[in-house]
Amino acid sequence: MANSSFLQAPKYWEKRGLMARLLWPVSKIFEGIVALRKALYDLHLLKSSGVSVPLVIVGNLRVGGTGKTPSVLAIAKTLKARGFHPGIISRGYRPSQSSQIQNAIEVNEQSLPSACGDEPCYMAQQLRHEAVPIFIHPKRALAAQALLEKYSQVDVIICDDGLQHYALKRWPAREGGRDIELVVRDARGEGNTYLLPAGPLRESADRSRDFTLNLGAQRPSSPYLADAPNFDLKIETGLIYQLQSPDRQMKLTEIQSLMSSDTESSSSELLVAAGMGNPEKFFDLIRSTGLSFEALALPDHYDYAVNPFEQSSASVILITEKDAVKCAQMPQYREDSRIWVLPVTVELPEDFVSQMVDILKRPQP
Repeated sequence: MANSSFLQAPKYWEKRGLMARLLWPVSKIFEGIVALRKALYDLHLLKSSGVSVPLVIVGNLRVGGTGKTPSVLAIAKTLKARGFHPGIISRGYRPSQSSQIQNAIEVNEQSLPSACGDEPCYMAQQLRHEAVPIFIHPKRALAAQALLEKYSQVDVIICDDGLQHYALKRWPAREGGRDIELVVRDARGEGNTYLLPAGPLRESADRSRDFTLNLGAQRPSSPYLADAPNFDLKIETGLIYQLQSPDRQMKLTEIQSLMSSDTESSSSELLVAAGMGNPEKFFDLIRSTGLSFEALALPDHYDYAVNPFEQSSASVILITEKDAVKCAQMPQYREDSRIWVLPVTVELPEDFVSQMVDILKRPQP
């Protein structure tokens, strides 16, 4: 049974019920603000800055985790294998004193999530053997500029969560340019298709894009997907490893060997926790193996300052790698031998990779 002690996305975002319809006028105001902001950039009344190398902009229309970070990692590794020299830029999520940051920050595997954000630190750890630089700044153009100044060999920049960041100028591939905009979506689709706060969308569901990437086996139908190529990303799981001793690894299906043999215990033997925008996606992945567990849905980017496992009697706790980046920094979690981590990656279809590479090789407009 899922733990509901932490607030998740409202259920009325998924259908056009009474609450959604009551909030619909507010969402139309929000939609107008979004349209006005984009128009100001299109008319050059708001300044935008471009970069000298192609951009791959990975984002979503829906608020919350749809799978952007594993998609960014997969694209970076794939481009590296194809002979490119990719770099990554990101805003970073609520880094310490973000409003006071003057210069872009380079993130590496020693960087702290409290200073740089959990997702950039997670990406840096995953790419530590790939020589892919990562820079963060609320203004993505400044992050890109700093990245290119230090790493002149970089020939393509992947922008994490940049669809709505119009201050970063782009040359859309659909207009003959070489910058690519990707929309990542999951099994929830676009919900009721309303914008915030009546629905889950930051922009209209029919927003233009160059590709749509669907995470997971189920692709929800939508009339808004016909104008761009669609590709399904296969989710892969690796060996689980112990947070305390990462060299101790095993298959996910072997996790039952860690559980107590006390058959009279009334407590759940396995607790699965996820601090992400859509924790059900992680839970469903575990359920697909046939394992029984108690689910603990934590807020997205949960900082773990308060230990959510302290009162748990579970003999095994399974968390995401994004959560592990933060837990590994704190002794109360490193010393808890019950905590194990499940790596999750996505596999890019070859047809998508070929089309993406062809666009990136176009001459500068």
